[in-house]
Amino acid sequence: MITIYSKPNCMACNFTKKYLDDKGVPFEEIDVFKDAEALAMLRDKGFSQMPVVSIDGEFHTGFQPNILAKVEV
Repeated sequence: MITIYSKPNCMACNFTKKYLDDKGVPFEEIDVFKDAEALAMLRDKGFSQMPVVSIDGEFHTGFQPNILAKVEV
């Protein structure tokens, strides 16, 4: 399962979502401006920039096509 933690007007967030959409990979998106608990959880884990992408519970930050390329549909 893939979860993208994003914020509005985030270019790297948009690149990440488009990349996965183009590959046909399903994901859940959580807007951290609307979900204070999600934002607090990410801060507790030490993240300070978006997007944060969780792939089967493993967290990555930023738009990283090299990691996203390994995800299978």
